[in-house]
Amino acid sequence: MSRVVAVALAAVLAAAMLAFAGWQRYRTFLDAPLAIPPEGAVFVLEAGSTGADIVEQLAAAGLTAPGWRWRLLMRLEPHLYRAGEYRLEPGSHPREVLELLASGRVIRYRVTLVEGWTFRQVAALLAANEVLRHRFDLTDTEQWPEMLDALDLGHPEGWFLPETYLFVRGDSDFDLLRRAHGAMREALAAAWRARRVGSPLASPYELLILASIIEKETAVESERQEIAGVFVRRLERGMRLQTDPTVIYGLGESFDGDIRRRDLEADTPYNTYTRHGLPPTPIAMPGRASLMAAAQPAEGDTLYFVADGNGGHTFSVTLEEHQAAVRKLINQP
Repeated sequence: MSRVVAVALAAVLAAAMLAFAGWQRYRTFLDAPLAIPPEGAVFVLEAGSTGADIVEQLAAAGLTAPGWRWRLLMRLEPHLYRAGEYRLEPGSHPREVLELLASGRVIRYRVTLVEGWTFRQVAALLAANEVLRHRFDLTDTEQWPEMLDALDLGHPEGWFLPETYLFVRGDSDFDLLRRAHGAMREALAAAWRARRVGSPLASPYELLILASIIEKETAVESERQEIAGVFVRRLERGMRLQTDPTVIYGLGESFDGDIRRRDLEADTPYNTYTRHGLPPTPIAMPGRASLMAAAQPAEGDTLYFVADGNGGHTFSVTLEEHQAAVRKLINQP
């Protein structure tokens, strides 16, 4: 064998050994988890980021070291990466991280709008959320008209369905309000279609108003239709609704937690002791159960109810029965 051939063979062998060693290092890299802390790590992938940008960002966070192995992986297994906020779990390998960033399985946050809340409470909740992007300063009532115009609403109360909503970083307070408003419109339309024949309610909005009163009167599921029946019969007979939650709503921020006789006698558009019919707007956000109760009130003869002291209510047909129930409540130890 000539010297030239021997040198060539040696070079080929050396190259093969280097290639094999490189491949082994690459395989080790693929099997080695990133240095993600036990509690995990949040990775924000900006729109338009390249593979090199991703590796640089991972390295800057101390999760990996840049190098040719990342470039080889991205060349052998190309992905279209999707912008968003991702949670990197401890023990994740390079391939798993890249697959996650291409999956679009971004972190989802939750916000719960509670049944019976007013819009002021909703506004405060969204304004305090540090993840939502704030299109409006919802704590500033002067910005409400712009928000309401965008939703084609004249008044915000009651128009947002109380549920738990998922959102991602980058979503805005208005995005969430628009979804909650759309959900309420759908729920209200379904309740209106299911309304009782001969209902005294003249429009879906009146149903929404009544449902909001039912929502504030009881948290007992089995009572909603019974309370709705009382209010519907009062409306049919031209009786005042005489419901404390509307009075409290009309008092606004001046309400100190105790309702007094002078409050019941102070006339406001929401005082159903001094005015007939429904108040001009809802007084809170009704849930689906209250919407359906307003649409399908219980049949019966009851015209009065009062708290029973145990979380529920005592229902009465006559004023005399009602007054006896009130005395019983007052005399409870």
